[in-house]
Amino acid sequence: MLRPADGGEFVIAGPDRVFHPARVRVEGETLVVWSPRVPDPQAVRYGWSNTPHATLFNRAGLPASPFRTDDWPEGD
Repeated sequence: MLRPADGGEFVIAGPDRVFHPARVRVEGETLVVWSPRVPDPQAVRYGWSNTPHATLFNRAGLPASPFRTDDWPEGD
């Protein structure tokens, strides 16, 4: 079971590869990530910064590691 904390370390991008802050909720075992600024989501990143702040935790209270769903070159 995952639980997101308040605050944001999630960002989402569309085909233009421009990332925007995103909202997140848990539905069963799935994270649902969205932003009204991204109507056609293509990629999600969590904690993808030089100084990430944990906002996603498992049942034991341990933070999730940063991750990304894309393989776009850095800088995109």
